[in-house]
Amino acid sequence: MVQQVVLTFFSYDKNKFWAFTQMQRAIPQLRQQPGIQFFRTLGTGAGLGFSLWPDFSTYALLTVWESKAAATAFLESSALMKTHVSKSTSQKHFSLHTLQSHGLWGKSNPFTAEKRDLHDDEKIGIITRATLRQSRLLEFWWEVPAASKAIQNAKGVLWYKGVGEWPLIQQATFSLWNSLEEVKDFAYKSTHHAAIVKKTRKRNWYKEDLFARFAVRPLHLKDD
Repeated sequence: MVQQVVLTFFSYDKNKFWAFTQMQRAIPQLRQQPGIQFFRTLGTGAGLGFSLWPDFSTYALLTVWESKAAATAFLESSALMKTHVSKSTSQKHFSLHTLQSHGLWGKSNPFTAEKRDLHDDEKIGIITRATLRQSRLLEFWWEVPAASKAIQNAKGVLWYKGVGEWPLIQQATFSLWNSLEEVKDFAYKSTHHAAIVKKTRKRNWYKEDLFARFAVRPLHLKDD
């Protein structure tokens, strides 16, 4: 079976406190879902998403499944997902198939890479995440505005959002790109991005980090 990764963003005009509580309260139910291999409930950053201040109107759910069938059953039939959909104003679902992944998330790498070409209807998705060393928090957050501006101005980026498990310390980003070539241009030719990457290694900012690249297509549920 081919692993299926799903990333969903929920937007709320009301029920915001309920959504906030689900970051913890949903965990026992998620653990019981058939076929689930890994999950994270995630808050998001305000503004463009790379911010010290949280966005209390947007939350994300990252799930990894043993198969597409298991993912589809959860998304379309589970009581947990039906409740989240009913209480949120809108949802944005992404179907992700891992092309490359290295590093750790919670002491393991949850993504199993599948070497294949992109399909015509797919884009490139990038997830980066890290657990920051407390002694490096100030340095990291000092660089965040410049990093946000760099990706905002990058050629080929279609959408992006900063997410996190815990404020300040456990941070992640998801970005959607038009092509792999444009991802590589940003990664290797953007002067500021390259400088930040070099600094993270030199200054040893992270206790744990992960980079993953995906083939991405929008996911439309039967009731959408």
